[in-house]
Amino acid sequence: MNMNRQIQKLYSKAGKSERLIIGLMSGTSMDGLDIALCSVKKSGAETDVRLLKFKTGDYTADFRAKIKAIFSKKEVDLQLVCLMNEHIANVHAQLINEALKEWGYKNGDIDFIASHGQTIFHAPKSLHQLADYPNGTLQIGDGDHIAVKTGIITLSDFRQKHLAAGGEGAPLAVYGDYLMFSEAGENRVMLNIGGIANFTYLPANMEASEVFSTDVGPGNTLMDQYMQKYFNRFYDKDAAVALNGHSNSKLLSALLECDFFDLDFPKTTGPELFNLEYLTKAQEKSSTTNLSKEEVMATLCHFSAETIVHAIKRCFGDEAKAQVFMSGGGMHNPLLVQLLRTRLPLCRFLTTDDLNINPDAKEAVLFAVLANETLCGEPIDFGNRQGVPSVCMGKISLPE
Repeated sequence: MNMNRQIQKLYSKAGKSERLIIGLMSGTSMDGLDIALCSVKKSGAETDVRLLKFKTGDYTADFRAKIKAIFSKKEVDLQLVCLMNEHIANVHAQLINEALKEWGYKNGDIDFIASHGQTIFHAPKSLHQLADYPNGTLQIGDGDHIAVKTGIITLSDFRQKHLAAGGEGAPLAVYGDYLMFSEAGENRVMLNIGGIANFTYLPANMEASEVFSTDVGPGNTLMDQYMQKYFNRFYDKDAAVALNGHSNSKLLSALLECDFFDLDFPKTTGPELFNLEYLTKAQEKSSTTNLSKEEVMATLCHFSAETIVHAIKRCFGDEAKAQVFMSGGGMHNPLLVQLLRTRLPLCRFLTTDDLNINPDAKEAVLFAVLANETLCGEPIDFGNRQGVPSVCMGKISLPE
């Protein structure tokens, strides 16, 4: 029986002892495309991943504005959504081609691309509360376009299988974190502070059925949105603005009054909930609309810290003691990290650099590992944990 040449190529590459996989991540912060070139050997618990090259391909202001026009809004221009699905993929493909040229690799050297895509709306049932509809999420940046423009087999749209199997489509870090970072005899928390903060709990006993990953609340998203609107800066570099203000207890209490924080783990959220409208309502409720912008930024930073602390204590008790490995943009915010250290004095705070993975590249590396499992592994048995289905994820797009 004859086999399609591209299927034969897929089969051959999946069977290699070492695969070169490019992981891509473009998060809710929309600062650019994280491109991680990884060497991956074996699969499952024996997965051996090395980060060979990493860069963030910058987005132009115009491109970022086009994404923002359709991002996290209930009502948008449907034609623009349709066109951006293709446009984002083409831009990502161009950034990949440029990175490979810069690194001295030919496209033919790369076995696979693993693309997260660009989230434009995340709608778990806890947010939309529509009885007749399931959990939903939408990432655009079509995998076929990336495959054709790069000539590399591409896996994309990872979150849909997670939804189909009963999850909320996020966070997916649990799958890669378990394979890459579990350590017998050590309770670990893999804390990623991106637009939304989430963490994965890795128990010392290595039991997959006890592992879980959950969103905990806003990481950088509210702070970034506020900086962009009122300071025309992409983010609060070195917490310079927040450190010039003081946290306001009334506003902080109002920000913390949200049903999301009472939901059981695992749970997911996004800027669809935590946005400037959320802040405005909290200020009106707490009669704090006259605060200085520096006070608001300081309070938003305390808000992000408090939600992370609350979630970790919920898992480990008030005397929480664990190894916390940070990644994501929030780990570069000195005030946020200081607040975490102060509020969780028995925890030891490290970064994934201490585990030989660049913390800025960690999310992109995760998708390379998820692609590797789909190609060469089997679903990890996480037991019957709600929100953590035992599945492999990603749709496969062939270049021809």
